[in-house]
Amino acid sequence: MAGNGRKSVDKSAHKTVDSAGAAANTSLSNYIMKDPETFARNLARMIEQAGHAAAAWVAPREEGRRQDNVADSFSDFSKTLGKVSEYWLSDPERALTAQTQLFSRYLELWNNSIQRMAGEKVEDVVKPEPGDKRFADPEWTQNQFFDFLKQAYLLTSGWVADLVSKTEGLDEHTKHKAIFYTQQLINSLSPTNFPATNPEVLRETFASDGENLVRGMKMLAEDIASGDGELKLRQSDARAFKVGRDVAKTPGKVIFENDVCQVLQYEATTEKVLKRPLVIVPPWINKFYILDLNQEKSFIKWCVDQGHTVFVISWVNPDERQAGKSFEHYALEGIVNTLDIVEQVTGEREMNLIGYCVGGTLLAVTLALMARWGDDRAKTATFLTTQVDFTHAGDLKVFVDEEQIARVEKSMGTKGYLEGAKMASAFNMLRSRDLIWPYVVNNYMKGKEPLPFDLLYWNSDSTRMPAANHSFYLRNCYLENRLSKGTMEVAGEKLDLSEVTIPIYNLATREDHIAPARSAYLGSQFFGGKVTFVLTGSGHIAGVVNPPASKKYQYWTGGKPVGEFDNWLKEAEEHPGSWWPHWDAWIRAGNAEEVDARKIGSKKYKPGEDAPGSYVMVKA
Repeated sequence: MAGNGRKSVDKSAHKTVDSAGAAANTSLSNYIMKDPETFARNLARMIEQAGHAAAAWVAPREEGRRQDNVADSFSDFSKTLGKVSEYWLSDPERALTAQTQLFSRYLELWNNSIQRMAGEKVEDVVKPEPGDKRFADPEWTQNQFFDFLKQAYLLTSGWVADLVSKTEGLDEHTKHKAIFYTQQLINSLSPTNFPATNPEVLRETFASDGENLVRGMKMLAEDIASGDGELKLRQSDARAFKVGRDVAKTPGKVIFENDVCQVLQYEATTEKVLKRPLVIVPPWINKFYILDLNQEKSFIKWCVDQGHTVFVISWVNPDERQAGKSFEHYALEGIVNTLDIVEQVTGEREMNLIGYCVGGTLLAVTLALMARWGDDRAKTATFLTTQVDFTHAGDLKVFVDEEQIARVEKSMGTKGYLEGAKMASAFNMLRSRDLIWPYVVNNYMKGKEPLPFDLLYWNSDSTRMPAANHSFYLRNCYLENRLSKGTMEVAGEKLDLSEVTIPIYNLATREDHIAPARSAYLGSQFFGGKVTFVLTGSGHIAGVVNPPASKKYQYWTGGKPVGEFDNWLKEAEEHPGSWWPHWDAWIRAGNAEEVDARKIGSKKYKPGEDAPGSYVMVKA
């Protein structure tokens, strides 16, 4: 009562303070070592495993099996970013202005943190981008130390990226490299990538008395040994998958093989099939079973079930014997030879062709060659995330200039091929925040096996590339852009894409980081016939491998692909779901004539190994 001389007490306020204190104590208890003696033993075990990792790295180099060009790569990195530093440091006023901007943001963050410590609710100075999963753990928001660390990192990285983007006086390629290298540096220095500044790793470390670090270092040693002295980052539990059992299991047979490829024919599942057979040309940079991951996601199975007689080229995983095989050999001994086989097996001259990624680039080259020869067997061509013009080829162009190509050619010259891990690493670097660092943290810091994921299992099942083929591709496509210019020569013929006049279905994916949508769109304008351009949601893989049953993403259709990509997209019509039925309808609009289902092979090309064949089983 007010009149009894006692002060009134706000019990709810005490309750709030007590709850906050209890929460703080609970949070603090996660970062207290339970058993120092056990932790010390585990630390010693971790150091022992680190020794195994170091030995796995050193051994191939001492034995001469592996040579490094790290110095060359670092030289290019430092030389490129040195030009950025030179621009900002050459003008003291410019440098001072940039530093003042950063320090003012730091001061804002510091004041924000003090207000929060005083119990005030304040807005973050900076927040992660939408889709940035690195800071999903609640501690990055609720714990003031980790929240400050997160915002300081985001402020600094944003400031650095802004400096690079505003650097003047750089040529386009150097500017592109500077932005890319800076982003790699920014991604690598995230506080999530260090055990002492990652709350999830810290909790795991204290909860297990460091056992996670022992497991992680053991996995690191295993992965370096598995890569013969190079880190072969595991992105999926490889034990969960076997090619032919869990992936690439659509029934079919190998009906031909040479030293470039195997040709697979798949077993019909319908009584009637389209008269025109379907020939799929996958990339050789990866293995073809991305189109046959499992029975629910398989584009190959879906095509078979729609009544297509499907033939697929399975490229060899080359070694020194294929060192001299170039684009010409892959076009003639791969695609043209396969068309000869399909014609003999089915008795049909008219065919529908699909090319995926670099397989599409090779298909475009082959079609131009066939047009020059008067070979009219290809009646339609479908290009999936394919580039025939490399003006806007995206971040892969960072790795392409005369100096870097010369280093790659020198490296390939010793073995006759580019190691699969090299290309896999380059692709992973394009999305290092998603494809490298989360697995470094999960595997080597938390000590956890990655979850089984068929797509990432395929992603890590890399292939080698013949020296002649890869050199031709880098120089003629990425460096000199000869195909769209009409100056590329193959088999003694100068190729002109405008001579390819068959109907074309050109599919791009909106978030593609390998064959950007803008680049694929521009390629539409070099062919001489009608091109139907379609854009699908998601990226280079998920946008293509999007079965109707999943009811995911969307696709856009629109007018003739002329002018700028952005203008086309503004006028395009959006449709929900998969592009597959739209493509099938486009094929049938060209010719829907059917015949009785075909048996696999012929007297000349007898069925041999079960699909997916033996070439795809060879590991890089």
